[in-house]
Amino acid sequence: MSKNIIEEMASRKGEIEKELEILFKVNMKITDWDVPEPDDKEAAKLLLDIMQKKIDTIRADIEAGKYNNY
Repeated sequence: MSKNIIEEMASRKGEIEKELEILFKVNMKITDWDVPEPDDKEAAKLLLDIMQKKIDTIRADIEAGKYNNY
């Protein structure tokens, strides 16, 4: 991995992490609005599963070369 890419990602790490947390929290709020008396722990686990599956798909796409010329 090139030094430039590592430095760029390091400079945005906090922002990326914050955006991911915001995505998680927004979806937890939506669940609270849409589901009467939700089990928040169960909802959080399911939401993380959804997010992880998508991350896994993106990781597989990267390995398959989908983002080589993005």
